Amino acid sequence: MSNQHYKRAIIFSGGTLGEWALDQLSPDDYLIGADRGAEFIIENGYVPQLALGDFDSVTPDQMQRISNVAEELLSCDPIHKDWTDTELALREAVKRGFKDIILVGALGTRFDHSLGNVHLLRHALEHKANLTIIDANNEISLCTEYHRLEANPRYPYTSLLPLSPEVTGITLEGFRYPLHNATLKLGWSLGISNVLEEPTGTITISTGLLLVIRSSD
Repeated sequence: MSNQHYKRAIIFSGGTLGEWALDQLSPDDYLIGADRGAEFIIENGYVPQLALGDFDSVTPDQMQRISNVAEELLSCDPIHKDWTDTELALREAVKRGFKDIILVGALGTRFDHSLGNVHLLRHALEHKANLTIIDANNEISLCTEYHRLEANPRYPYTSLLPLSPEVTGITLEGFRYPLHNATLKLGWSLGISNVLEEPTGTITISTGLLLVIRSSD
């Protein structure tokens, strides 16, 4: 089956994963397992269309199972590579034409990896793809001009943080703490912990890159 039959790509990375990650799945998703993420897909009864990475986080037996089950396997040397397994997976998803990409297992105990994965939102933007990072308590996306949010009891809090040095012209509608033509600069915490009080809310900006982080405690 060609990629055009799939609605979106879901990348399972090697960070923290759980039942919540499986809740994201739809029948027409293209499943990509990055390193240990491929083993997670398989051990939960699914078949990854693509498994890739250096696979330094799986046992030889797990590696054999990944090789046997995955529809396609791309293995790379753990030393002589320029990108993390997660970035390799994102680059492959973009290369294969996916414009809607979900990334799970990208956040965990390694803050360097977590922060690096958040920065992948910009890489996706540069390739005209929409990337959303999801874990058990957070949904992270990027606003460049206009962002519409539907109320979701799973994520009662919405925080806005600049990913560029400055974000200007920020206007919020439907939120408890509205903003009109405001500016946020890197290092400011003004945009943390807002609350959506209407069924839908909108975020509009003039310039910059704005992280939209929906969270629960």
